[in-house]
Amino acid sequence: MMKLTGLSIIGAGRGARGGDVFHGINPSTGENLPTDYHGAGGEEVDRAARLAEAAFEVVAGLPGRERAALLRQIAARIEDAADAIRLRGSLETGLPEARLTAETGRTTGQLRLFADLLDEGSWVGARIDRALPDRKPLPKSDIRFMLGPVGPVAVFCASNFPLAFSVAGGDTASALAAGCPVIVKAHHAHPGTSEIVGLAIQEAVRASGLPEGTFSMLYGSGRVVGQALVRHPSVRAVGFTGSRSGGRALFDLAAARPEPIPVYAEMSSINPVFILPSALEGDTEALAAGLHGSLTLGVGQFCTNPGLVVTGTGKAVEGFKAAFAAKVRATAPATMLHRGIHDSYTEGVGRKASNRRVKPVAVVDCDGGAGGSDAAPAVFATGAAAYLEDPMLSEEVFGPSTLLVDCTDAEEMLRIAGNLEGHLTASIFGSPEELAGCGRLIAILQRKVGRLIFNQFPTGVEVCHAMVHGGPYPATTDGRSTSVGSAAILRFCRPVCYQNFPQAALPPELRDGNPLGIMRMVDGKFER
Repeated sequence: MMKLTGLSIIGAGRGARGGDVFHGINPSTGENLPTDYHGAGGEEVDRAARLAEAAFEVVAGLPGRERAALLRQIAARIEDAADAIRLRGSLETGLPEARLTAETGRTTGQLRLFADLLDEGSWVGARIDRALPDRKPLPKSDIRFMLGPVGPVAVFCASNFPLAFSVAGGDTASALAAGCPVIVKAHHAHPGTSEIVGLAIQEAVRASGLPEGTFSMLYGSGRVVGQALVRHPSVRAVGFTGSRSGGRALFDLAAARPEPIPVYAEMSSINPVFILPSALEGDTEALAAGLHGSLTLGVGQFCTNPGLVVTGTGKAVEGFKAAFAAKVRATAPATMLHRGIHDSYTEGVGRKASNRRVKPVAVVDCDGGAGGSDAAPAVFATGAAAYLEDPMLSEEVFGPSTLLVDCTDAEEMLRIAGNLEGHLTASIFGSPEELAGCGRLIAILQRKVGRLIFNQFPTGVEVCHAMVHGGPYPATTDGRSTSVGSAAILRFCRPVCYQNFPQAALPPELRDGNPLGIMRMVDGKFER
């Protein structure tokens, strides 16, 4: 395993020792891992931000193919470090090495997805309205439009994805692709894994001949480093994945700046699953197995975990519930990512268990294990009327817990859908014929979520051009955005218009003759 120093990465250099010291912790044993990690101070935050601002002019002006080359360099260097990532990552997170291998592949795949997007080039949304000098009563100027980068971006890493939503994850990849330097605030739960990946990015930036401020990575608390980053005038946007309280705090902080900036925070979601009567006419055992697998995957530590299951009533429903409960009771406890997630999950389960409006269906005992981070699934049930009357029942419990809600008729199911907050996903199970008659339910849900799913469970987010991983508040702070898929690049861009510019001064994307061969709108018609 490579030698870890525990120091922040600031441009081409490293941070200083002497800040707040913390350690990676093995959640399976509770033991501190080797290497002292040193939190950055205010001067180091300022240096990283000023380096990023200085790098912005160069990075923003790079042709798309050169930014694509950087992303591919980063992907290759992460793959070179895959063994070190897997070994350190498993110690810091308790995740099996196979999961970390798969997540490494997802991370490098994201980087290459954005590289391919840049190579093709049409993502800038070029629009050209040519001049009409003879138009009466007034001539029309030549006007041209495209998307450009907003400036340096601060990225806050997630705890539940130490790679794909972390140092080189989707926020970093999409911001660099847009032409924005990135300053990452590493997550305290996997500092060694973050250092390995951060060094890979630092080396890729150096090898590409780019300014050192293209990338930095800082250790430290959200109160010190995080707040200082969001407040810094050089930072022009924020990407965040984590809790509702954390995301909202950053959002409010950014809005209170003398010059407010956007915060794209993915926060809270219970991902409701609606099971129609026709779904229970077939293999209910398979449906129960699918729900169990989705609920317990990764000890329930996915933002797309199914935290609410809405059904009808009757014999078929009871049979489905019995099969699901049996599978839950047979599930052994497993280690969560860190003690903080475990304790929050335990508290959430306790609130459900003490609520007189719900009854336990399958709650597996667990003493926390040797490291105090082991958890077991917990399933509760209630009726539609009780659910609608008690806002606490709709709160997210991050982990392998779900609430089953019985509806006496279709109208109750519609009322539950209408009562939902914003979520990342909503799933509907049933026959195509029954779905065709559910126009009202679909219409409600498409206003509530970013991704509608038919006859599949929500866990598993494909990284592709058409994916939407976002949703109305509080799923995110901006329901117009996605943090997964190539459209994630749009978060870190803004439209720029060029009026009456000579050809030589225009970006290549907007010049006559279309030298890049991209898709453009010219006088209202798309053409290549």
